[in-house]
Amino acid sequence: MANEMATRLAYGEALVELGRRDQRVVVLDADLSGSTKTDLFAREFPQRFFNMGVAEQNMMAVAAGLAHAGKLPFASTFAIFAAGRAWEVVRQSIAYSAANVKIVASHGGVTVGPDGGSHQAIEDLALMRVLPNMVVIVPADGVEMKKVVETVAQVQGPCYVRGGRIKSPVIFEETYQFRIGKGVCLRQGKDVTLAACGLMVHQALAAAEWLAKERISAEVLNLSTIKPLDEDLLCQSAAKTGCVVTCEEHLVNGGLGGACAEALGERLPVPLERIGVRDTFGISGRPDELLEYFGLTPADIAAAAVRVMSRK
Repeated sequence: MANEMATRLAYGEALVELGRRDQRVVVLDADLSGSTKTDLFAREFPQRFFNMGVAEQNMMAVAAGLAHAGKLPFASTFAIFAAGRAWEVVRQSIAYSAANVKIVASHGGVTVGPDGGSHQAIEDLALMRVLPNMVVIVPADGVEMKKVVETVAQVQGPCYVRGGRIKSPVIFEETYQFRIGKGVCLRQGKDVTLAACGLMVHQALAAAEWLAKERISAEVLNLSTIKPLDEDLLCQSAAKTGCVVTCEEHLVNGGLGGACAEALGERLPVPLERIGVRDTFGISGRPDELLEYFGLTPADIAAAAVRVMSRK
């Protein structure tokens, strides 16, 4: 495994491996297979690949029909279209009937970059998390994405998996075992909990390194399953550290930050800071520029950790 890998590429490779083992697997894409990397599946299994064109709503409805007919459909497009443009059909045709459809969306978050605010999905996790029956997952790296694809293929019911455009550091070893609804403590700490998902897991780990130089012990959690959230792990960590910072490439409302705030509010109220996009749309720029512009860097996480500790 390379030191860096885009989760969308990991998805494409995992699809091919899954397709070789399971003849039920079919893949649908909305004319973006080169970007979502479902083209890897299309080249090997052309009879099981369907380019639905720029018709995302129809793609979701067809995927639901294929699921009810006994197939195992994976439907992919950019997150802004999968969660936004097709939301009502996802609700009515997939979530409402608990259809066995796996929606794997790429290009989530502001690191889509130059495509700008119109194509940067920063509300998709909230839109999917609110749907009954829907599982919502944001893998931290390419290894976890492959494990997620293998896992969701084995469970019954709809899933939304969010991937990213850019390459990100590989965190996990190939032996890593992903489980839906179970987070992972990547670094033990006693002063503050950093709970993250997606590429922000790497940012949180980097922040923990900076904090360690300041003699602040940060615990880092990978909460890749946004729904169902691992509330037990979150609360166990919060009970130990006494405060939490959430980190996500998404609006602070409705995604990981919202889920953690709800869980802590009900079970263990502690000081909380949320790192994410705040009530604004994305803008065009390089991914690294946008992470800095929206306050999603390790320095921003570390500063939030210092603030939240002062509130204990």
